[in-house]
Amino acid sequence: MLTQPHARSRCRLFRIQGGFRLPGGYIKRADTLHYNYFFHFLGSLYLFFHSCNRKYLERLFRPDLAGRPIVVLSNNDGCIVARSAEAKALGISMGEPEFQARDMLRANNVVVFSSNYTLYGDVSSRVMRTLESLAPSIEQYSIDEAFVHFTGALAANADELALAIRERVNKWIGIHVSVGVSSTRTLAKVASEIAKNGKGVCRIDAGTPEADQILSAFPVGDVWGVGRRSAEKLRLRNIKTARDLRDADSGMVRKIMHTPGLNTQLELRGMPCIDQAQVPVPRRTMVSSRSFGQKIFEKRQLGEALAMHCALAGERLRREKLLAGGLSVHIRTARYGQGPMYDRTAEGVLPRPTADTADLIRAAKAGLEEAFCPGYAYAKAGIMLFDLTDRRIRQTTLFDFAKAHSADKPGKNLMSAVDEANRRFGRESVRFGAEGGSDASWKTRNDRRSPKYTTHWDELPKAGT
Repeated sequence: MLTQPHARSRCRLFRIQGGFRLPGGYIKRADTLHYNYFFHFLGSLYLFFHSCNRKYLERLFRPDLAGRPIVVLSNNDGCIVARSAEAKALGISMGEPEFQARDMLRANNVVVFSSNYTLYGDVSSRVMRTLESLAPSIEQYSIDEAFVHFTGALAANADELALAIRERVNKWIGIHVSVGVSSTRTLAKVASEIAKNGKGVCRIDAGTPEADQILSAFPVGDVWGVGRRSAEKLRLRNIKTARDLRDADSGMVRKIMHTPGLNTQLELRGMPCIDQAQVPVPRRTMVSSRSFGQKIFEKRQLGEALAMHCALAGERLRREKLLAGGLSVHIRTARYGQGPMYDRTAEGVLPRPTADTADLIRAAKAGLEEAFCPGYAYAKAGIMLFDLTDRRIRQTTLFDFAKAHSADKPGKNLMSAVDEANRRFGRESVRFGAEGGSDASWKTRNDRRSPKYTTHWDELPKAGT
């Protein structure tokens, strides 16, 4: 039996939580969906997607870890950035340095993983493609969140679609998905949080007793759009829950949180207010930066690290169909500890906008010549690309127009071939010699990384009897 939309709701919203990039345009008024998959992935009619947590993804290929406490570490195995429910119950804090918690982790037999971005990204992409098989339009909100637009007959059957998406992701990928359904983006995100701790699907119809009960128990600081400082100001005025915020005086809310806060309040009342005007402006910069696995002193090693960042940034430029007009190089020593400190940035404009990795590496090496000073123990290096433009828009002079386009073709073909090879056979299957060896000592530590089960032939999972 197909259900009809609630009389007071002109749209439905779903949400999915997690770590994957979603294509698509921004949704104005309609039914929205939000997913949360607990790496995991969560699901949102407006639909809203927010992907799952990495500690659960580590269990996807390791069913023997069921019930075991798990933590995942940040770059260079520094801090704890993800904890399973079992690890939280032990009192392990988010962001706690691994070396401080090491004794507790060993005493409680906690399973510790390095971040495995290749695996997380690939599984996220697979989940996203599965969602696209049921969702007609996806709107990217952030790297791990998106809304999906359902209208007409699809919006009228929000509950059935939520269940279908949840079941399909679980069947095709093996990840459990929670789905929240409501009439605005803000309520959909609330519903997805409730679904995450419930039966996997939650629907909030604004103005109903059930909605009042849910919002009365939902902390105001957890409402989408309410920051830490705003939450503190609201609590001083005895506004402690989402229901308190919904029912508060609008003038007072606007005084504290300005127009965005008023929009959040109206969304809690079931009135869609967050539209395309609130979408972030197009990307104008791109950063690739990382701390080293150990301190380095040589310019050659810094050059290799910067070349690696250029390769990563160049791939992202081409994937997002962008060109860079300028590049800056940044190198620095550790900000804490003993020894002299050094922090320098060198910036330069590229001869013409480009997404060619070779051009970026040449510019980075020129910047390194200007920024490098011998005798320091460098801890971090990176690049920033700026003046990003759509690759279909090219600013050239009258005299170099033909030359620029004829010179671009071989490089464009080469970059396309490199990207395709790395997509098919795994990242760094083909790389520039300037990037150095794959076992360079300065590369990020990930001694406890799980295998790249889905992207490397020599790390495929093995089944036995």
